[in-house]
Parts: sequence; structure tokens; C-alpha cells
Amino acid sequence: MPEAHETLTADEQQLAKLGYKQELSRTWSGFSNFAISFSIISILAGCLTTYGAGVANGGPVSISWSWPIIAAFIMVIGFTMSELVSSMPTSGGIYYWASKLGGPMAGFFTGWLNLIGLIAVTASVAYACATFFDLTFLEWGWVSHFSLNVVFIYFLVILVIIVLLNIFSSHLLAIINNVSVWWHVAGAAFLIAVLVIVPDQHLSFAQVFTDRFNGSGWQTGHHDTSSWQFWLSIIPFGFILTQYTITGFDASVHLSEETQGAANSSAKGLWQSIFYSAVGGYLLLLAITFAIPKVHGVPQYSAIPAGGVDYVFHAALGGNWAGALLFISSVAQLFCATACLTSTSRMMFAFSRDRAVPGSHLWSKVNANRTPVNAVIAAAVIGGIITLPALKNVGGIPTAFYAVTSVSVIGLYLSFAIPIFLRWRHGERFETGGWTNGAKYKWMNPIAVIEIVLVSIILMLPTVPAAAPWRKEFAWASVNYAPFMVIGALVLLTIWWNVSAKHWFTGPVRTVEEPPAEPVTV
Repeated sequence: MPEAHETLTADEQQLAKLGYKQELSRTWSGFSNFAISFSIISILAGCLTTYGAGVANGGPVSISWSWPIIAAFIMVIGFTMSELVSSMPTSGGIYYWASKLGGPMAGFFTGWLNLIGLIAVTASVAYACATFFDLTFLEWGWVSHFSLNVVFIYFLVILVIIVLLNIFSSHLLAIINNVSVWWHVAGAAFLIAVLVIVPDQHLSFAQVFTDRFNGSGWQTGHHDTSSWQFWLSIIPFGFILTQYTITGFDASVHLSEETQGAANSSAKGLWQSIFYSAVGGYLLLLAITFAIPKVHGVPQYSAIPAGGVDYVFHAALGGNWAGALLFISSVAQLFCATACLTSTSRMMFAFSRDRAVPGSHLWSKVNANRTPVNAVIAAAVIGGIITLPALKNVGGIPTAFYAVTSVSVIGLYLSFAIPIFLRWRHGERFETGGWTNGAKYKWMNPIAVIEIVLVSIILMLPTVPAAAPWRKEFAWASVNYAPFMVIGALVLLTIWWNVSAKHWFTGPVRTVEEPPAEPVTV
């Protein structure tokens, strides 16, 4: 803990004002802060791993129209969060904001939703990475068939790799994320170029922007893809493509205590990572959609949901090109999983620092490199456990993967919604930082909250007929267990809060006692 006579940098003084001493190593540049959120959003991960879900629930229009519309709403969410992190740049920022603006109960629920979402997103990205490596090896002829059991072994190996990368210095992680940005930029550009140049045929503009397809299994009326039910009940299921891809940008918040000039750098890193990912992701998705193969002039939309982008790559490009593109994506997803675990461990560290997590004294420890090693390992182990149901498949598809992606989206975005709403309620009383939305918060924040609530509800609905208990084809293996995890967690948290936590959780715990000295110009 700094002594009274010690002078602090501007960042350390602001952190001390918020109640914390500088424990983590502040070695990240503004670009590195942007890089980790850009890496976690990872257009080479989310766009490709959930592409099949997008096409199944709407067809090309679910890509060409839903992506830019949903991305615009997420951009608004990003702006509201940039304002919050500029005001309060801390590692546990999301729940810290909620605690300061709404009290301990708001902070407690926000923190747990955020932590659940972060663990789930780490698990889902690592599992998708394992899947894509297996598909790569299959395309290259290194393995004879696709196996969910083998994928799960790859998944465990990847968890070990990203744990090892995360327990070394924070500076190493910053370098890895900087490299990740250029891998994503160059990789996406290469994929787009190959998909434009190599295929013998492409869909027309009319097909990409007007063709509709319902591969969900739900029937929506006589004119299946023209009815209002199709637009209001099938198309929204495809929103997971955009909402899952463009998430995890709160990493800019969780790494703010390791970022220089955090009040401005973290705010810019957050919204810029969303913007550039939205633009780059749209170009990538359009390139994939234009390359959807045709048989006798008929686009093969029905073959995509089970095979995903692997089907498109193989059918349009051949095995060698498909393997190359899948490998580029697989490495990007490894970068992404590493960054996800970094963000998760920092949040777990911060939440434990405020004594909200059982065994807090373990998860709030840092090693000689000032890295929260115990939190890193715990997050990876829990992520592995919650992904065990992915060993079960329906028609070759691990339905649990989509459930875990839904849990990650719901947990993270609901945790964002609470402080966004509280900031709106505070109005002009809110103390802004150097980056502000000005009066625009009055309409931005309500729009952000409404979008989050609607999408969260959609992602908890049965996505296929076999997942609906009232259908004769109902099967537990097809069930979207996202609502069980999310609602179950909320019920348990409510009981825990009322029985115990409200008596001891008082919100952020100060780790500095003396008022900070004037900052030193650095």
C-alpha cells in the first residue's frame, strides 16, 4: 500500500481515488487495450463458428441485413460503456460501476452475471477453436473422421495452453494481443481475397440480399419465409451470430488497471474495437455468403447449418484451400481464447479483491509477475466443466456449444445493462470522465438496455422443435439449457444474497487508506 509521502502517476492517483492501490503491472499501451477487445471479438472466430446458426435462421438475409442492424445497436452499447469506463477505469469495472451507482446489491448481481458470462465465453471460444483445428486436420487428411470426443481432448489441451500463456507476465500478453490484431487483419483480408477470387461461381447480389431460408425446423405458415412469423420468430434466432461475435469488448475495462492513460485509452479501445470488428466482420461474412456453392444453379443453404463454414469452404474452394482458411481461423481463435481468459481472470481477481467470490483470498492473489495465477487456473477449470455436455451431439452438432454461447452472451450483456441503466437514472448527477457522450446518453442508454433485454429473451427460447417440451419430437439432448443456467444462477444468487451476502458484501473494498499525492507528469 503506498505511503502518504509517495507520489503517484496520474493513472495511479485516479485508481487510488476509486479506492484501489496499483497491484497489477501497468504496462499496456492504448493500442494493446484496443487489441485485447478486438482479439476477443475476433471476427475470425465468432463470424465463422456461428455462421451456420445465422444461415439456418433466415438464410442470406440473416447475414446481409441482420449483421449491420444489430451491430449498430451494439455500437450504441459500446458508447455507453466507454463513458462509464472513462469515469471509473477499474479491472472489475462493470460491477464497480453498478455498485457505485446502484448500491451493493446491484454490484453483486452485476459482478456474478459478468463473471458467469466471461467464463462461458472463454469456454465457448476454446471449444470452437478445438473444433476448427479438428476440421483443419480433416481437410488436410491428417485425421480420417470428425469426432466430438477428439474435439473435447483438443479443447482440454487448448485450455492448458491458454492457462500457461496467461500465467506469465502481463507484458507478454500485451505483445500476444498486439500480434493478434495483425493476424486478424491480415487473416480476414486473405480469407476475403480467396473467397472472391478462387470460387468458380458466386451468388448474385439479389440472392445475398433477398434470399430467405428457414432451416430451423420451425414452420411459420403457408408461405414459410414470407409470413410475419418468419420475420419475428425465425430471423431473431440468427441474431446470435452478431451478438455472440461482437461481445467480450469489456476486456478493455478489465485491463484498464494495466493500461496507461486508462481513462481515455480504455474508452477509445472499447468503442473502436466494436466499430472495426463490425466493418471487418461484415465484409468477411459477405465474402463467405457470396461464395455459398450452387448445384444446378440452386444455392445449397440447407447444407450449411450442420457443416457451417467448413461446408462452404470445402465445396467452393476444395480441401487444400479450405484447410488453409480453417487454420487461419483456428489460430485466430487461439489468440481469442487467450485474451478471453485474460479478461476473465482480471475480473475474477477484482471481484475477489472485494470479497464477493468464495475463496476470495485465493483468487485475489498475484504472483511475482503481478499476475492473478489462481484466478486464471480456476476460470479455465470451471470453463471445462460447464462444457462437458458438448460431448453429447444431435445430428453431429454439439447443441451444448450453442447453449454455452448463449449463456456467454446473456450473462455478459445483462451485466452491461445494469450499470448502463443506472447511469441513465443518475442523469446529470453522473460524474463523467475525459470521454463522454454528452446529452446523447438520454437516448443511447435506454436503447442499449432494451436491445439487451430483447436479445437475451430470444436466446433463451427453444431454437429447434426438438427442444420444445410441448412437441412430440422433444429430446433432452436438443434442449437449449441457457435458460436453466441463467435463471438457475439468478435464483441461486437471489437466495444467497438474501440469506447471507447482503450481511457482508458492501461493494468495492478500499485498498488505499491515505489520500493520493499529486500526480507526477510522465
